[in-house]
Amino acid sequence: MAQKVRHVVLMKFKDGTTPAQLNAIQDEFATLYEKIDEIVDFEWGNDISVEGLSRGFTHCFLVTFKSAVGRDAYLPHPAHKAFVGVAGPQIDEVLVLDYAVR
Repeated sequence: MAQKVRHVVLMKFKDGTTPAQLNAIQDEFATLYEKIDEIVDFEWGNDISVEGLSRGFTHCFLVTFKSAVGRDAYLPHPAHKAFVGVAGPQIDEVLVLDYAVR
């Protein structure tokens, strides 16, 4: 049986990124759930940690797939590429980690 795969995306945005730009990025990422069949769950949030260890990363997006095959179909998907086009110019740094759910 295939293992679910979680795709964790942490984003740090460039200085000067406006609230309107952040809202557009958040909204665009959230629409991928409706546009890409391979996504079985999606959630996101802003850093609220009190530990001060976020290193400037403010947004976390968690995308779940039924398997690595779904994740592999998502990466080159036109809707994902369009999202990258919207978010990319405002991103200072991104950290992506994928794991098989145990």
